[in-house]
Amino acid sequence: MSRNNEERLGATSQVEAPVAPTVEPPPAPTTGATLGQGSVGLNFVVPTEFVELPSGGEFYPPDHPLHGEDTVEIRHMTAREEEILTSRTLLKKGIALDRLIESVLVNKQIKPDSLLVGDKNAILIMSRAVAYGPDYTTRVTCPECMATSKHTFNLIAAQHEAMEYGEEETVQAYTRTDNNTFLLMLPRTNVQVEVRLLTGADERWLTKTMERKKKSKSGIDSIVSEQMRLFTVSLNGITDKTAINKFINSMPAADSRFLRNTYAELSPNIDLTQDFACSECGETSEMEVPFTAEFFWPKQ
Repeated sequence: MSRNNEERLGATSQVEAPVAPTVEPPPAPTTGATLGQGSVGLNFVVPTEFVELPSGGEFYPPDHPLHGEDTVEIRHMTAREEEILTSRTLLKKGIALDRLIESVLVNKQIKPDSLLVGDKNAILIMSRAVAYGPDYTTRVTCPECMATSKHTFNLIAAQHEAMEYGEEETVQAYTRTDNNTFLLMLPRTNVQVEVRLLTGADERWLTKTMERKKKSKSGIDSIVSEQMRLFTVSLNGITDKTAINKFINSMPAADSRFLRNTYAELSPNIDLTQDFACSECGETSEMEVPFTAEFFWPKQ
């Protein structure tokens, strides 16, 4: 034992041992997050990953950490994140996934509530893929013969859906405003609708609202109508919420369908549709990756 080790460990022996050659330790990694360092020199760094954002950072205000950023850095999931996902309290409150995102984000100035829905989805999918692998096996129902079978989806194959907001437009005519909202004309009523992109806070409010209405004796409004109320900013320049709600409730079906479809095309997100071949009837179709209990809690 060297004198340096005696002093560090508090030894009292006065006998000097031969001094061993000094060996410089390898340099510590400069990225990631350190889990801890004990007396045996254990120093593990949690790997990190860069997630490509469907929004490309376009729709965040200048003071947002993701303004103009096309990627965000996240830590790989650890036992801490698994505890978050199994917390009964967080699951009951419906905030387990938000807490997961908050935990894996390297930049703690970014809050899940402020993220656009598509960017949140991208972070969740990448977190799951790097934690348990890209293969996601779950039971699905064939849309042709209604047979139920197991199918494996590849999460890494998910593609970003993002509009090219330039001269080449893929949806019917719209105008993008300086406030990152969009103006579009309804085909049947010729009403100009201003829409905004929904955030994590909007998504959480929508979930709570629908849960509350399910418990109410007054009936259940469609989640589609509630979503349209959320992303509609104005109608012909009118921002009064009462007027907007009244119009949405009586909107012609053609206008409602147009508004929903156009918003879906304008909103940057992850494309989760993949090819599915039914083992029973042999039909091949496109199927959206279903988010079941096995998504973050795989059985294998």
